[in-house]
Amino acid sequence: MEINGHTRICGLIGNPVEHTLSPMIHNTLAGLLGHNLVYVPFLVEEGRVPEAVTGADALHLLGLNVTVPYKSEVIQCLQEIDDLAKNIGAVNTLVKTAGGYKGYNTDMEGLYRAMKSEGIRLEGEQIVLLGAGGAARAVAYLCAVKGAEKVYMLNRTISKVQAVAEEVNRTVGREVILPMITEDYVKLPERKYLAIQGTSVGLAPHTEDVVIADKVFYEKIKTGFDLIYNPWETKFMRLVRQQGGDAYNGLKMLLYQGIIAYELWNDVSVSEEQAQIVYEKLKEHFT
Repeated sequence: MEINGHTRICGLIGNPVEHTLSPMIHNTLAGLLGHNLVYVPFLVEEGRVPEAVTGADALHLLGLNVTVPYKSEVIQCLQEIDDLAKNIGAVNTLVKTAGGYKGYNTDMEGLYRAMKSEGIRLEGEQIVLLGAGGAARAVAYLCAVKGAEKVYMLNRTISKVQAVAEEVNRTVGREVILPMITEDYVKLPERKYLAIQGTSVGLAPHTEDVVIADKVFYEKIKTGFDLIYNPWETKFMRLVRQQGGDAYNGLKMLLYQGIIAYELWNDVSVSEEQAQIVYEKLKEHFT
């Protein structure tokens, strides 16, 4: 594409940003949709997030994505924040407004779209969620607001998972998140579950790590969804499949969170056909 005086700029702030796939998503979308837009990663050093956001505003950047470790810290720099992002306590997308930036969280809607594209539903489901960190907390909130019947949230530290459960249950007004210590997976009622792996355990290069290794646990899973996408097949996914379940990684979540951000920045709708083109391009990195 030709970069000229009309080119709009979007980007990513975080630390590190060197291995991000977001430029592939957004620059491919810009090409497919014929937009004069470029997307670049920006490394932001610790303590300089306010400067980065102020500078982006001064430079009239159309929008920014925010990655670790700044998804919560950036909130103090915003002119406005979407209700979903406020309830989750994390922002990953900034959209330019007249007075600064409005913050959104497209991660969870991205996960929801990814699951829907694979035929996975949350409504009325009984779910096992591994982890109680930032990502798992957001997933717990998503499951609750989308109508899951019960979410058994397993974590090594019971106080941490209890705090998340209390907060989410209070926010949604019903007792849907049930906190458990990880070792108590043996006490899960006998049935088939949707299991969501919401920790960083198993992320490359530690590809043989897994939160729970016992095949008894995996016999209870009909569908496993791992938020990790590197490696392409995590050990969690492999163990689900060995016991006859279906398993998916988090690459489509990455895809759709990016698509939703792009739609917010440009006030457009990306078709499923266009989304599939970007997905196939992303897959080439892992398969």
